Amino acid sequence: MQFTNRIRFNNIRGDLFGGITAAIVSLPLALAFGVASGAGAIAGLYGAVCIGFFAALFGSTPTLISEPTGPMTVVMTAIIASLTASNPDQGLAMAFTVVMLAGVFQILFGIFKLGRYITLMPYSVISGFMSGIGVILIILQIAPFIGQPTPKGGVLSIVQNLPQLLSNLNPAEATLGILTLAIIFLMPKKLKRLVPPQLVALIVGTIVSLVVFQDANIRRIGEIPVGLPTLQLPTFTANQLTLMLVNGVMLGILGCIDTLLTAVISDSLTRTEHQSDKELIGQGIGNLISGLCGGLPGAGATMGTVVNIQAGATSALSGLTRAIILLVVVLGAARLTQPIPMAVLAGIALKVGIDILDWSFLKRAHKVSLRGSIIMYGVLLLTVFVDLIVAVGVGVFIANILTIERLSNLQSQEVRTITDTDDELLLTPDQKYLLDKANGRVLLFYLSGPMIFGVSKAIAREHNAMKEVDVLVLDLSDVPLLGVTASLAIENAIRDAHDKGVEIFVVGATEKIRQRLGKLGITELVSADRFLSDRTKALSQAVEQVHLKATVS
Repeated sequence: MQFTNRIRFNNIRGDLFGGITAAIVSLPLALAFGVASGAGAIAGLYGAVCIGFFAALFGSTPTLISEPTGPMTVVMTAIIASLTASNPDQGLAMAFTVVMLAGVFQILFGIFKLGRYITLMPYSVISGFMSGIGVILIILQIAPFIGQPTPKGGVLSIVQNLPQLLSNLNPAEATLGILTLAIIFLMPKKLKRLVPPQLVALIVGTIVSLVVFQDANIRRIGEIPVGLPTLQLPTFTANQLTLMLVNGVMLGILGCIDTLLTAVISDSLTRTEHQSDKELIGQGIGNLISGLCGGLPGAGATMGTVVNIQAGATSALSGLTRAIILLVVVLGAARLTQPIPMAVLAGIALKVGIDILDWSFLKRAHKVSLRGSIIMYGVLLLTVFVDLIVAVGVGVFIANILTIERLSNLQSQEVRTITDTDDELLLTPDQKYLLDKANGRVLLFYLSGPMIFGVSKAIAREHNAMKEVDVLVLDLSDVPLLGVTASLAIENAIRDAHDKGVEIFVVGATEKIRQRLGKLGITELVSADRFLSDRTKALSQAVEQVHLKATVS
């Protein structure tokens, strides 16, 4: 296994442009997350530099951009608040030690090859957890958004003091916050392709605060240290060590989940496949160095990664370029950020919280699965009002119990004597003839057995490996159960094929499976006459479509 990431120099222009673009996107987010966490804007910048550089150097996903993210910032905020409350003098240093511990745990997860298991949890749990993180991030920004100090005590304290906060809002800062959101939401798409709306909001909001509200009492970032960071040596007390270890594990696991989900998105866009365990080692090294430098923890960031790929990047050179550009900002241009209003940064962070919410699944979870919907909302509420670890633990436990129950009932109905033990897909001579006749232009996508959440990664992998074809035949003849997560994976495969103009046939779908696909909107893409019960008939019609396309072209 190659120790460093894939750094190539055959696409220098695309990689450099991708790195520059990603740096422009990262700057306002790093400042916003640093302020939101309570560690200061410089901690966000140090985190963006350290994690971005070392994760790009030692990871496995060529185009992945790693930096402080919304979920990691929310957890770090809680860690800083709890440790500084119990130990005001050493609390912040202990919080950075937790970041180091998170990096160490991520390295261990990678060394022991646990990456493949990190994301083996139901989508309803992941969705509820991420949406809960989004809600927390939104609530945490309410006070600075309207020009008030954030009440101590976390989310519950903010919610309880909301009437008082609103009655004492600072009109100037609230106006700047609203202006920031308006720019981000209303900026035309054509302009968004040229410059990130967050950067525009940062610049415009700062200028307006200096020109229009020059006499108003506006809280700003203030002085940011310029130069290299002071090393933060591991600091802990015996009484707090257990809590720090637990927080380190939680932060490390969250970073793994956040990163690997983003890596899957990168794989889908670039048609590559990352190595989960190697990626975790790279992320762990990045977080370990970030903690040593007094930076925030981070993970693979979806927004930066997508922007990087769209700008033309193909190798880790783009991530290294981005980190170096941000380092230059830290070393020489940090003083330019001093007049940035806190309300502007709160508006940027609030928009991130809104984006973290899984709107797509929230809107239709109750249509897809009532049980999945209950689990998702339960995890969301536990995440916001109780504890992140409790939320994930309870969600995974209940989801697994329900899955085991369903599989057990299904298995008891399927007990029978089987004389043919060959598990391979057996095609009849007619079916083999039809596939040969198609000359590779027809793809038979065969699924077998209960499609629970653990199978979704295999579906996604096969989907990414699909070649250019004219017709896709999705064979569900031997699929007795289709879970929510697998349903979404199949939906992605069908929508991707439809977007590419590929003709689609679905074979052997039971009435329940067909209803679930219908609730996901698949029946709008695949007409009723394309749902067939016989594989041979579907292949025959597929070959006809291939010949028809060949004739037309």
